[in-house]
Order: sequence, then C-alpha cells, then structure tokens
Amino acid sequence: MPLSWTAIVPILMLIASNVFMTFAWYGQLKVEHRPLWLILLISWGIAFFEYCLAVPANRIGRLTYDPAELKALQEVITLSVFAVFSVTWLKEPVTPNHLVGFAFIALGAFFVFRGPF
Repeated sequence: MPLSWTAIVPILMLIASNVFMTFAWYGQLKVEHRPLWLILLISWGIAFFEYCLAVPANRIGRLTYDPAELKALQEVITLSVFAVFSVTWLKEPVTPNHLVGFAFIALGAFFVFRGPF
C-alpha cells in the first residue's frame, strides 16, 4: 500500500525545517567574532523559515500521525540533521557515545510507532 502525501510531505517539511533550525541554533558557533545581538537577529530570521515549515508540517502530519508520533519523528529527524551538520559544518566527529545515545532515541521512536504492547 503506497504512502499518502499526508504521510510523506510532513517528513520532508520537518527535515527542511530542521536544517533551518540547526543553522539558527548552531551555525553561529563558527562565527564567534560577531556580536551576540547580530547573531540573535540573524538566528531569529533563519528560525522564521523553520516555523514556516514546521507548523504546517505538523498540521498536515496530524492527518496521518498522532501527536506522539509527530514528536518522535521530529526528534529522530533533529538528531539525524544535527549529526550531518556537526560533521560537515562544525567539523566535529560523531563519537560512538553519540551513536549509542541517538540509537536509544530512535529505539524510543520505534516504540511510539509500535503501538500498545
């Protein structure tokens, strides 16, 4: 059975929104020479686009997923985007401890989607 657009579109929108939010929150770590007030304004500007994607993603996603499932998706997507961002933008390694922690969060998401015991 093919997935509906209400199942796929929110995931794609959440991925895109997380890219914006990760840059808004952590992108500034590479530009420490700029004043904090400027970083705040730039981050708020970037976060605006995150909200423009995340809010409708959750509204559309609610047609297919329950709120706990949406939140679990969000967390797994956030960590996945952050791991790629950390390695590519911040040049920070992803350690085995990070992977174990991320795996436990993904396991939690699995149980949210699994349904009742």
